[in-house]
Amino acid sequence: MSTRFATAAPPWQQARPASRPYSRLAAQITASTCSQRRKLAASISPRCLARPDDVATLNYTGGTTGKSKGALRHHRQLTPFSGSILADVELPERPSYLAVAPISHVAGTKVVPTLMRGGTVHMLKGFDPGAVLATIAREKINFTLFVPTMIYVLLDHPELSKTDLSSLERLLYGASPMAPSRLLEAIERIGPVLSQLYGQTECYPLSVLRKADHDPRQPELFLSCGFPIAGCEAKILDDQDREVPTGQAGEICVRAPHVVAEYWRRPEQTAETLKNGWLHTGDIARADERGYMFILDRKKDMIVTGGFNVFPREVEDVLATHADVAVVAVIGIPDDKWGEAVTAVIVPKPGTAPSERELIDLVKQRKDRRTRRSRSSSSANCR
Repeated sequence: MSTRFATAAPPWQQARPASRPYSRLAAQITASTCSQRRKLAASISPRCLARPDDVATLNYTGGTTGKSKGALRHHRQLTPFSGSILADVELPERPSYLAVAPISHVAGTKVVPTLMRGGTVHMLKGFDPGAVLATIAREKINFTLFVPTMIYVLLDHPELSKTDLSSLERLLYGASPMAPSRLLEAIERIGPVLSQLYGQTECYPLSVLRKADHDPRQPELFLSCGFPIAGCEAKILDDQDREVPTGQAGEICVRAPHVVAEYWRRPEQTAETLKNGWLHTGDIARADERGYMFILDRKKDMIVTGGFNVFPREVEDVLATHADVAVVAVIGIPDDKWGEAVTAVIVPKPGTAPSERELIDLVKQRKDRRTRRSRSSSSANCR
């Protein structure tokens, strides 16, 4: 880690040399009256005082692998960030963006690109499905971003079918996988406006599944996280950082100008994540011959059962296609015989009761023998 960050105070709180222009300006502003401040402001031309290696942001990760880490970026990493979104995300020509999720995280990544396009940012305090639908209709929102759970809530809301959503040109989703059956429902009921972004705090965006890829005639792409954006070099690598053959599983690794510089005061984890010049995402995936990536699961979530590796998401994606399944989570639990038993926790849709047998049979039909040793537990009261 650079010695610049080894001091007691964070770099953005450290005093700069008194000769810096803004130090003199700050002294003038502090000592002046309101009238003098207005005159002073009118006489000054805007200047960028930030340097490429100054700290720009410190965003904390979701903590999926343990304690949340501070992902530090300098201005040189932050600058390409908005350019990547403008180049690859197919924003409306003049965005009217609705931010529902906190702008401190993924929803905030669309604020600057929207303003760069001369658009407008609308913000709601929290997610209320009725308020979201009313705002889209009233303000003629043409661009927004939801996590899949929000989309599910909107699809189940009685006001959806009564709301005018004709202004909506782009609905981005991400942060977690979306059940293919509900994705198809969203396309049918909200419109062909959906587009998926994949990435993480350390590199966002990384890939995009564009609007044209959300084609009901190509349902296999509903399970894809898309194609790497133009600004990212993404490869599927093995544990020795060697590229795996097409179709085989490996870790998504990426090089890009907007990759995080380091984890704040975590030199060992920084070295592990950024080893050999690649950002190691921790996501296991395969790529097809066209370059579309299909995430199998988090590397640390893999279940080892009877000597075979099972990725929970592969089983979840199969079970989510069942007409009576609302939500599913697959976990590994200790088992004396197999080491770990693949276990599915199912929340049925209201008024349905899928049997354990038919769910297991569905997995048997769709997956190979190594995923067949599974148990299923069903609960209508899961939170």
